[in-house]
Amino acid sequence: MMSDQAALFEYLLRLGDNALILGHRLSEWCGHSPALEEDLALSNVALDLIGQTQLWLNLAGDVEGRGRDADKLAYLRDARDFRNVLLVEQPNGDFAATMARQFYFDAWHYLLLRELTGSKDSRIAEIAAKGLKEVTYHLERSREWVLRLGDGTEESHERMQTALDDLWMYTGELFETDEVDQAMIRSGMGPDLSTLHEPWLGLMHATAEEATLTLPQPGWAQRGGKRGMHSEHLGYILADLQFLQRAYPNATW
Repeated sequence: MMSDQAALFEYLLRLGDNALILGHRLSEWCGHSPALEEDLALSNVALDLIGQTQLWLNLAGDVEGRGRDADKLAYLRDARDFRNVLLVEQPNGDFAATMARQFYFDAWHYLLLRELTGSKDSRIAEIAAKGLKEVTYHLERSREWVLRLGDGTEESHERMQTALDDLWMYTGELFETDEVDQAMIRSGMGPDLSTLHEPWLGLMHATAEEATLTLPQPGWAQRGGKRGMHSEHLGYILADLQFLQRAYPNATW
């Protein structure tokens, strides 16, 4: 059985890795967005997530007690050691796909951080409270884009509908509970993720209806990212993300 300390370390990796990988994905839009305002907005959301990454992974390093800080955990782990959900590593695709992925994640992320502000671990509660302010804006923004594209032109509607359909299979993992999550529930450090599903789904249905979109039916879900089993996409992300540190170990400037 996993110790509470080991479970806490794994849990913090999940929180940090989700923010890191999605932040890196969004940074890929820099200089390629459909409008200058969106170029800046996506970059700002990416920066918010990277800032959250640093807080979660630094805390994970402290809990682990092996001298690894956020930089070492971000740049010196292999793909199988990452604990992010599969949703955040999916390719950006077109702008509709990026916004659909963001909306799915933001709605869950908001609910999770809101619960974590009540964690019995004050360190977790403090990081969650800081992140919640940023993620509240992230959710407002991604939801607005789902509405604009869904209830926009025929083409924008079709693209958003396709994006929602294609990414739906990755949302089930967000609410999956395993021994790590159970340990956090027992200790009062983290919420039961399954309880987030109903309010998340309620927001999905309300938004889809307002955007004249059809929410996919529940079905088979892709899983594995939380346990280190990833799609091929993560390897390409890490090849880019980790190149400098891998090429020039311990470089300083």
